[in-house]
Amino acid sequence: MSENVFVFDHPLIQHKVSHLRDKETSTKEFRELVSEISMLMAYEVTRDLPMKEVEIETPVAVAKTKVLAGKQIAIVPILRAGLGMVDGMVEMIPNVRVGHIGLYRDPVTVEPVEYYCKLPEDIAERDVILLDPMLATGGSASAAIGFLKKRGITNIKFMCLIAAPEGIARITEDHPDVRIFCAAKDEKLNDHSYIVPGLGDAGDRLFGTN
Repeated sequence: MSENVFVFDHPLIQHKVSHLRDKETSTKEFRELVSEISMLMAYEVTRDLPMKEVEIETPVAVAKTKVLAGKQIAIVPILRAGLGMVDGMVEMIPNVRVGHIGLYRDPVTVEPVEYYCKLPEDIAERDVILLDPMLATGGSASAAIGFLKKRGITNIKFMCLIAAPEGIARITEDHPDVRIFCAAKDEKLNDHSYIVPGLGDAGDRLFGTN
């Protein structure tokens, strides 16, 4: 597997992913699990953030310690399912800016079309984490990355919960500079482009729709 692909093996994440897959998991529990897994994944996704040394005064003495330095972060969920990952990320990174991008597939050309995009004004100066629970064919994710790059964004990470080999291969080929972080790498896509074993339609399970 490419060095740009990170699959989490942390016991807490794997435990929660197992419950996420269960078809008996309620909408409420599903939302909570998506948020919790995203929060846990945030630790590794942000591991390479630059630090700088500062002096602070504790109640006892002056201490040399470290704080975040360098670029600020923005998270960009792909509508609609990506919204379920936002709260967990914001919980871990309270000062993060949040953008949104929406795509649909043109019925004639079968190409992804951007129908909505609202980003922070300084997005090109930020490190961006693109969020989508499922990485299936990779078409929408690859297109979203391309749309972000056209806006001058140079440092993009893609974070998902479940990834298929086909989706990983697509992003790796189209955007070799983008690191992929996933909680689980599954077996394959079926004839309907659903991830197997997967967890079904993440958007429907998040929002209680069919």
